[in-house]
Amino acid sequence: MIAVTGATGHIGNVLVRKLLARGETVRVIVPPFEDIKPLNGLEVEIVEGDVRDVDSLIKAFRGAEIVYHLAGIVTISSGNDDFLHQVNVEGTKNVVIACLKNNVKRMVYVSSVHALKEPPHGTVIDETCDYDPECTRGSYDRSKALASLEVIKGIDKNLDAVLVCPSGVIGPYDYRISQMGHLFINFMKGNLKARVDGAYDFVDVRDVAEGIILACKKGKCGESYVLAGEQISVQDLFLELEKLTGIKAPSLKIPLWLFKAVSKISPLYYKVTGKEPLFTTYSIEVINSNSKISSNKAFNELDYFPRPIKESIKDSVEWIRKNIEF
Repeated sequence: MIAVTGATGHIGNVLVRKLLARGETVRVIVPPFEDIKPLNGLEVEIVEGDVRDVDSLIKAFRGAEIVYHLAGIVTISSGNDDFLHQVNVEGTKNVVIACLKNNVKRMVYVSSVHALKEPPHGTVIDETCDYDPECTRGSYDRSKALASLEVIKGIDKNLDAVLVCPSGVIGPYDYRISQMGHLFINFMKGNLKARVDGAYDFVDVRDVAEGIILACKKGKCGESYVLAGEQISVQDLFLELEKLTGIKAPSLKIPLWLFKAVSKISPLYYKVTGKEPLFTTYSIEVINSNSKISSNKAFNELDYFPRPIKESIKDSVEWIRKNIEF
């Protein structure tokens, strides 16, 4: 039996679908009052548990041979550092404890490329980069680096575990609407009137889920595997969306210095309106940082081969049209 935390998330529900398609028996651990719409119609055992409650995890993991740990907070906004730490760091520590208590055969932790120490521009980001919480860009990155170190501590205590580090994730089955999902929807509504320069590496959620399973089956204990896709500029992403939707891509380009200045005061606006920010100081820094990311290790050791990014963009648009009202 396989146990999955974070199963209602974007990567999580796609992972569950892939596991079920392989004939696996899947138990999903969801916190109280969680919206389980992403799991509707799926033949899974649903067990209540919270990563902040180690006893609930020890109970939930009983009988599990494999644990996929995906539960966590993903954010581009500042603040909520304590909550990030409780869920992402302490939560992962609790998952490790529960796995050890239940003699789980293998744990797979879904970390992030943002947990890795970013080398200078022009240098490749890969698994040779350390998990260094003191050299991360923001609170989210720091929490993922610290969480990854908790898994490594567990490995030192004889936990069989591997870590995977996805880049930016896009694709279908985005029920809870991720950050990139919000960006796509706002483009499709014609709400985007300007853009900034920048680029990032994006990967299809279905390929990430496949990579996670491959890491479980073929990955070596204690190793990390970067699951990246393809780098695309903001301009080329918007032009591709224009081609798919018929909605004109924004031609107005805002200087980076101005966007950074505005993004520093925008949190107050989003707090008052309750809207989800499309860009923050952190996200602007990310798309203008080093995004030369390599998955060569996953290619060679896991047989991980992601699809072209344009296919993922197309499938994202089609899924949003069919499933999201706006």
